[in-house]
Amino acid sequence: MAREAATHADIPFGPEDTPWQKTFSRLRVVGGRPYGTAPSSDPRTAYLEVPEVPHHKVQLPATGLDEEQYAEAEALFRRHIDTQTRNFAGYQVNSALDYEKRLGHYLNRHLNNVGDPYQSSSYTLNSKVLERAVLDYFASLWHAKWPHDPEDPESYWGYVLTMGSSEGNLYGLWNARDYLSGKPLRAQHREPGRAALGHAPRGDGPHALHPVAFFSEDTHYSLTKAVRALDIDTFHALGSTRYPDDNPLGPGTPWPREVPSTEDGAIDIDRLAVLVRFFASRGYPILVSLNYGSTFKGAYDDVEAVSRTVHDICAEYGLDSRRVHHGDGEDAGHDERSGFWLHVDAALGAGYVPYLEMARDAGLVEQAPPAFDFRLPDVHSLTMSGHKWMGTPWACGVFMTRTGLQMAPPKASEYIGATDTTFAGSRNGFSSLLMWDYLARHSYDDLARLAAECDGLAAYTHERLLALQEQLGDDLWVARSPQSLSIRFRRPRADIVHRYSLASETVHADGTARSYVHLYAMRHLTRQRVDELVGELRQPGAFPPDPPAGTGTAGA
Repeated sequence: MAREAATHADIPFGPEDTPWQKTFSRLRVVGGRPYGTAPSSDPRTAYLEVPEVPHHKVQLPATGLDEEQYAEAEALFRRHIDTQTRNFAGYQVNSALDYEKRLGHYLNRHLNNVGDPYQSSSYTLNSKVLERAVLDYFASLWHAKWPHDPEDPESYWGYVLTMGSSEGNLYGLWNARDYLSGKPLRAQHREPGRAALGHAPRGDGPHALHPVAFFSEDTHYSLTKAVRALDIDTFHALGSTRYPDDNPLGPGTPWPREVPSTEDGAIDIDRLAVLVRFFASRGYPILVSLNYGSTFKGAYDDVEAVSRTVHDICAEYGLDSRRVHHGDGEDAGHDERSGFWLHVDAALGAGYVPYLEMARDAGLVEQAPPAFDFRLPDVHSLTMSGHKWMGTPWACGVFMTRTGLQMAPPKASEYIGATDTTFAGSRNGFSSLLMWDYLARHSYDDLARLAAECDGLAAYTHERLLALQEQLGDDLWVARSPQSLSIRFRRPRADIVHRYSLASETVHADGTARSYVHLYAMRHLTRQRVDELVGELRQPGAFPPDPPAGTGTAGA
């Protein structure tokens, strides 16, 4: 009785507003009762409504939808997505996609790249042969030693992600945590049936195996999730608990939660150096995650300058190269490894800036951001999202490191016939196919020209918004970080934000909360669409008199 009182079997459900309990076919559980649990409230009022797609039209009754109902529901959703795609301007993803004609065949095929990309598997419905081609392509683009060679610690190792760079960040920090904590490397992994070298790593000093993470206030929120999931101490957490009164950026003041950024959104290297020195001098291993195309401002951390700074500080305190001991007795051993790790979250930049460099060298653009990749010997890992500048129908990406930095994997799975060195286990094999298709159809010359066009569109958008600001005689806070594809400005009226899918973020400047949006000059955006947006922003009432603080998110 209590359960029946808490549910409402007569709630209208589905495209015809049929009471839920009457949406069942003849096949029911014993006793004639509908199988499953009735809704406890009306789902149409429980969820955020999308006006263009009424919720009851897409609800799924036990009978399914007939052909007419399906056609209506799909048409509503298609029209909504097509409209939003045409105006989509606020996020760093590319919607100029062209895969359907060539790859539609594979939608009716199962592709699962479970296990290590470089090991064959008894699970033969995979696209690993294409995955390896994609990984070699990016290894070359990012100046890593390739092809992958399990016997060569300087060669690259990587895999295609099922998620976007959030998975790459999680995997990179996981690898960094275990590396800096002294756990066994993959090269030390014993044959099946025997333990990996050492179960009790030892370092010199009480903090030698206690890594500390540093990342800037412009870092994507996935880093915060990753350090929490992996139980990695940030400098803020450790400083606030063990050294509450010793904040080196201001003794007696609270520790900042993240490393401060410059106005343009890049990590403040001088302040990072002060914080790193505080912990390195106490023997803590250093884990730094950098941004290369930050989420909101599209800013590029100076990876080369940071790597040099962190290396030099760590060298002062013996953390540039150190000995990690394993085991006892006849199992005793050691290895030499660095006491710091630099990870680069290049979700946007790693797929875009190499071509912008080519465009610069060809005279198509004037500047490109500093190097970020394996040209720098102190870069340990990096990640890129395939759905951002390249463009794919769903989130995916690439993670890459050096073979000698890999940690010992779990035991090989006889079930799949390969060691699973990845994070996801079952991995989407379609993503490798999509990236392979895209790269096969675009030359370096093509992509350099596309990069130059995007840079030009970003400059054009910036100029148009500056001109609008001057015309209105009102400070719209228009700004573009160096070489960024993101142009940020004051948050307009809610309907404009929705129509163009503009991402929002509240920024505190001089003690005042400013509500910004940004526009990303991705390949699907056109000057005509920019002009249409600027035209709407020119209209009276386009900007609320008091921009609301705390609305929106930092982006995807």
